[in-house]
Order: sequence, then structure tokens, then C-alpha cells
Amino acid sequence: MKFSDLEESIHYRFTHVKHAEAALTHSSYANEAGGGEDNERLEYLGDAVLELSISEEGFRRYPDAPEGMLTRIRSDLVKEASLAAIARRIKLDRHILLGRGEEGQGGRTRDALLADAFEAILGAVFLDGGYEAARDVVLRLFDSRWPDKPMLPARKDYKSRLQEVTQRLFQDRPLYVLTGTHGPEHEKIFEVEATLPDGRTFQGSGTGVRKAEQLAARHALDDLGESFD
Repeated sequence: MKFSDLEESIHYRFTHVKHAEAALTHSSYANEAGGGEDNERLEYLGDAVLELSISEEGFRRYPDAPEGMLTRIRSDLVKEASLAAIARRIKLDRHILLGRGEEGQGGRTRDALLADAFEAILGAVFLDGGYEAARDVVLRLFDSRWPDKPMLPARKDYKSRLQEVTQRLFQDRPLYVLTGTHGPEHEKIFEVEATLPDGRTFQGSGTGVRKAEQLAARHALDDLGESFD
């Protein structure tokens, strides 16, 4: 397998070619070839390397940014569409080994497949050259994608903040349910219950459903001990 142009694109030359070959081998190809290593384990490793590298650089770049802002920046940078765009830029799609079925279904153009392969390449660089080498690749490829001046939300949005917190703590979102209304039509009060992924519930009330949801989210944040950035 020849991938010298890929090495030039990421500015890294592999010492052990087997790592790069595994990173470029989709499971569909490995299955059709009768077994062998595919890139799924390297994808897992590369995902961790990517998150740490971006987290570290964001912390350095934006010394005054609160945790919530750093989380939003990182989420935007490492989302599937962003990784797939970088994969296309370095022409990673040309080098991935796909099974005939996956190839026929347009797998080479799918964002999810390209993003996974990109993470696998980062995992391969990590195994081959260590964390510093992998971080250097990440920082070089993401250099132009960082926001110049990240902005705080224009208003306090407790629901967005709570979602960030529950994604971090439980890898899931809170659920909001309208539980009732009371009062005359022109002064109606809405009651909402917010349920966290761990089962805890919090109530909020207001002159509109959104206001009630915001209050319930604020109560949940207070209980979780999470400040609003």
C-alpha cells in the first residue's frame, strides 16, 4: 500500500507502516479478505488523542474562556462533519480500503466513514510516534479552524448549559415535560418538570413553557453544583 502523499499531507512519516495500513482498512474490507486487523480499535484510540489535543490547545489559546465555552468550541471542532472535511482535504478518501459492498453503496463519500478513518489515522500516529507526534498532526490540521474570538452567549440559557452538563456527566440529555397549567387564560401559569438521565426531577413554572423550562433547568444546575458560565 502506497500512501506517501498522505504522509506529506499530515506532515508525518510512519516508522511502522503496519499502523497506517490498519488505520486505512475498513472492517468491510477486512471481512471480505478473510479477517485481519481493521481500523476500529485505532479509531477508538484516535478519538481520545483528538479530544485531549483539542482540549489542551483550547485551554492554551483562550486563557479567559470558561469551561462551557471551551466545551462548545471543542464540540464544534471535532464533530463528524468537521472531521470528514479534513479527511477530504488530505485526500484520505483515496486511500481507505473498502469491501465491494461498502464501496458500491458510496461508503467512500460518507462523512461517518471518513471521520472514523481520520480518527484511526491519529491513533496510528500515536502508536507509531507517541502523543506529541499525534498532537502535532492535530494542531497542524486544525490550525485554521479555531475561532478568532469566541463569544459568550448573549443571554443566560440554563437549558443549553444543563444539556452540556448532562452530556458530560451522563452522555445523555435532560427531558422536559409540561405537567400542567393553572390560572385564568390571560394570566396562565405553566408547570414543567425536567428529568435528568439519572432520574432526578426538577420543577419550574412561568408565564410561558420556555420560561418554565429555563427555571427547571436552573434548579437542576443548582442541585448538580454547576455554575452558569
